[in-house]
Formats: sequence, structure tokens, C-alpha cells
Amino acid sequence: MMPILAADRIVKQYPGVKALDRVSLSIDAGEVVSVVGENGAGKSTLMKVLAGDVQPETGELRLDGKIVQFREPRDAIRAGVVLIHQELSLADNLDVGANILLGREPRLGPFLNPGAARELAAAALRLVGLGDLDPSTPVGGLGMGTRQLVEIAKALATDARVIIMDEPTSSLTDRETETLLATIEQLKDRGTTIVFISHRLEEVRRISDRVEVLRDGVHVGTLEGSGIDRESMVRLMVGRDLVASDLRSGVVLDEDGPPRLRVFGLGTSRFPRSNINLEVRGGEIVGLAGLVGAGRTELLRGIVGIDPLVSGVLEIDGRPLVVRHPADTAAAGLVLVPEDRKADGLILEDPVRDNLVLAGLAKYGWGPIRSRSREGMAATELVQRLGVRPPRASIPAGGLSGGNQQKVALGRWVACEPRILLLDEPTRGVDVGAKAEVHALLDRLAREGAAILVASSELEELLSIADRIVVLHDGRIAGQLSRAEADESAIMALATGGRMRKDGTAA
Repeated sequence: MMPILAADRIVKQYPGVKALDRVSLSIDAGEVVSVVGENGAGKSTLMKVLAGDVQPETGELRLDGKIVQFREPRDAIRAGVVLIHQELSLADNLDVGANILLGREPRLGPFLNPGAARELAAAALRLVGLGDLDPSTPVGGLGMGTRQLVEIAKALATDARVIIMDEPTSSLTDRETETLLATIEQLKDRGTTIVFISHRLEEVRRISDRVEVLRDGVHVGTLEGSGIDRESMVRLMVGRDLVASDLRSGVVLDEDGPPRLRVFGLGTSRFPRSNINLEVRGGEIVGLAGLVGAGRTELLRGIVGIDPLVSGVLEIDGRPLVVRHPADTAAAGLVLVPEDRKADGLILEDPVRDNLVLAGLAKYGWGPIRSRSREGMAATELVQRLGVRPPRASIPAGGLSGGNQQKVALGRWVACEPRILLLDEPTRGVDVGAKAEVHALLDRLAREGAAILVASSELEELLSIADRIVVLHDGRIAGQLSRAEADESAIMALATGGRMRKDGTAA
């Protein structure tokens, strides 16, 4: 069978790094092909080459066996190849139908044909299981899962034969993810070809006919059928077996010791009556679990002063702290690594060096005078310590892969040697190797005495690194579980509205 789309010996270089080194890939019609690899392996670059977003230095693309050259995404779309980026491209100020048909609106002579437009948009929505969604619905009010399906409907409205999805489930709930994966299966059954990129290897295993693995810009292996399993993917991705380790084993905490961080009676603007009481001790990692909308992010933002609190008291080492601004908590050694690294955590156009030292400029200079040499030395040391790739502090942060951006966002605050570190989804969009490195870094910081509070939607992550897990439901603490008590079923029981029994188990 002739591949519907093929890349042959693709080479793409950026300053100081070869993103793709003679990578070849072929995709057959009607199959789901996943591309996996660590952050910086070249996955997104390869997808951008296939979709006309990026031009390679050398190599060829073939569509139905014929050499093609996509000079821009429009060329690829006309040929039936559409890339859905991780950051969705829908316009919030337009309705669903207008987004689906943007630039391709049907006309009656010189005028738009709203009736035909509505019919075409509705037909595309039905293909992704959104037949009940009115095309006149504003996109700004849709949830992330529905937006993702609208993006697919938009691609199908262009008569796409190949749909490339870059981390489509990274911001979805479990239910939304299941809906998306079911939609992919239906598209496959109708003959649409799917190229799927995800760090969630269980999703990859479930839906893939074939898995192609990249490492450091090189194609290193193919897995098919029963050979697609997590262990094999990880081994090819990182070039070694990742040995599961219990990072916090052997850690003995002083449960009667004074808390480093204490909040009591805390209410946020969204959950004014939540009455949160929470303690974190030095050397302890506390996990914060809960379903989407349970209030994890709001709690963290309220503690550090990003969002105003409507009630409650915050204490650090037993002393009340009046919080009017994040600068107040930062001065006290309390910092937050936010969930959205691009919007809140990094200045993407600035070099990695400047991003890493930004939070601690006073350490590297003399009063108002900056020492660029000291900043550069500190940034270079952090890049090496964090394993940032490529290991160059001079390149723009926006040129890094998502996982390496996350390392930089974390490294900025690590450089300040915080006494209390709050993290919101610290490994979202991060590959298994980088995730292990981030977990090891958090463990090291805790062993050095930092108090750490981690909010994550990945229960496996919390079970791996947390000494204790606090579970939120509807803005309130539903219960907390010790390391010995915690498992996925107990966490979910509390997260869905259950309560703690007298014997300490979740009901």
C-alpha cells in the first residue's frame, strides 16, 4: 500500500541544535500513528514540517507518492493535511460556526450565505459527536474538551485526510479525554488518518496502530500491535530502562514539629466559604488533589497573593503574614510555580538566562547594578542542574520544548532557594524522563528542608511524590490521606464528594 503521507530524510536545524537529523516517516491511510519522545526529541518540529509550518533544510515530503512542498500551512490544508496545535487556535469572540468556516464561508454571489454556513458547520460538528451544539454558540463559553472537538470539526470542514494532533489531551479532564479518544476511533473507522502526539503513554497504547519513537532528533524505533507497551516506549525514548523508585521512602517526618506554612479559615473569591485549614512542614511534600474546578489553583493563587482572599490567616513559621501582593510572600520565601508557564511563568521572547535569574536579580548584582557575568554563571549552572535541552542559556525561552520550558519555570524559583514552594501541575506536558527529573528535584529540595505543596490532576504523580495528600471537593477540604492510606480509589472517593470514615478510610 502506498503511504498517504511520507517524510524522507528530513533535516531541520536551529541555532546550536539539530532538531531533526535525517528523520523518515510514512503514514498509511486510515491508521492512527503516534509519535513519542522526550521533550526536545523533535516531535513538534516534525509535525510542523508535515503541516507546512516549518521548512526543512533537506529532505522530501510525499503525498500519495508524489513529491510536494508545503511552503505554508495553507498549502498543506489545501492538500488535506491539518495540524491542530497544543495551544488551540479558535477565536473566542466568534461563534462555533464562524470558527469552523473561517476563511471558507459559503457565498451567494458577493454575499455570505448564512443558511449554508450553518448547515456546513452543523455537519462538521456531527462528525465529532457534537450534533447537539448550536453553531451560533460563542466559543468563549466552551470547555476545553468541547473546544478540542470543535478544532477537529474545523479540520474536517476543510476535507482533511490527515489530522495531526499535538498533545490534544494535555488540558482535558478524564471524561473529555475519553470523548476525544472515542472520536479518534470513529474518524479512523471513516478512513481519516490521525497522527497523534502525547506524553500520556497509556493513551498512545490504547489508540495507536503504530508508534514511531524519536530521541534527540533521530528516529530510533517503531512499535506495532502487541509490541506497543509503556516499557518499550520508555526504553526507546530515553535509551534506558526507567526504574520505578519510591523517592520518599525512608523519609521520617516530625509530625509534631511546627508547620512551616499554615493557613486557617481561608476563603477565596471563587469559594468564599471554603474555610480551608492546611499545614505543610519543612521537609514535607503535600499533594493537593481534586477534580477540575475543585479549587486547587484558586487555593494556591490565594495563598501567594495573586488572587485576593476574602477570609483567613496565613502564617509562616508561626508568624502571621499580611498578604497584599505576591511580592509580600516572595519576600517571606513563599513562591508559586504556576500552571500556565507561557502566560504566567516565562517571558518567552527573552533568553533562558534572563528567565532563570529574574526572580533573584538582587543576588547577582550590587544594588541597582546588575552583574551580567554573575547572572550568566548562575544561569549556566541552573541549566546543567535542571538538564535543560539544548543546554544553552542564551537562546529564547520560547524556542524550548514544553518540558524544557517547565524546567526553566521551576528553575527560576529554585534559584531563589525558597523556604516554601507551591507548584500547580508541575509536569503537565512533560515527558516521562523529564518528569522523573522534576520529581527528583522536588525530593531533593524537600530533603534540604523546603516545605512543598503540589497540585496535580495526575493521581499517579501525587502517589509517587507526596508524603500526604489533601483532597478538595467544591472548594473545601474533603479529607486528607497519609502515604499509607492513599490510593487512587480513596482519592477519587473524596474528590467526588465522599467523606472520611472514623477509621480513617474514605467513603
